[in-house]
Amino acid sequence: MTSKNTICLWYDRDALEAATFYAETFPGSAVLAVHHAPGDYPSGQQGDVLTVEFSVMGIPCLGLNGGPVFQHNEAFSFQVATDDQAETDHLWHAIIDNGGQASECGWCKDKWGISWQITPRILSAAIASPDRAAAKRAFEAMMTMSKIDIARIEAALKG
Repeated sequence: MTSKNTICLWYDRDALEAATFYAETFPGSAVLAVHHAPGDYPSGQQGDVLTVEFSVMGIPCLGLNGGPVFQHNEAFSFQVATDDQAETDHLWHAIIDNGGQASECGWCKDKWGISWQITPRILSAAIASPDRAAAKRAFEAMMTMSKIDIARIEAALKG
C-alpha cells in the first residue's frame, strides 16, 4: 500500500467479500491485494485472509479480519455524491438489496454494518443555498425521506 493515510475497516471474517462487493458496485473501486496470516491469531489461523487492500472510489482502505470484537456504527460513513436519480437509485439498491438496511436522509448500511450516505449533489447544493428559505424547504423535505428523491428536493427549492 503506497498511501500515507489509509482507512482501516474492521470485519469479522469477510473483508474480502466486502471489498469485492465495493469494487463491483462503486466506479473507481478495486481490490488491490489480499494478505494471508503468517501465523495463528486470536480470531483466525495461519493462512486465513488477514487483510485486504482495496479502494472505494479512489479512497485507499484496508479491510482487517479482526474478529467479532468491534462493530461498525454511524460515527463513520462513506458519503457518495451522485449526479442523478438513476445513480442514486442504483447505489442505494445495490447496498440495500445485498443484505443492507435503509435508514433516513439518504443513509443506509451495508450488510457488514458500514454506513453510507448516498447524497445527490443537488441536495448538498440546496442545503448550502444562499436562499436560506429555499435551503430550509429542501432540508425539511430531506428530513422526510429515506432514499433521496431528487424531484422532491427540486420542488422544495422552487417552493
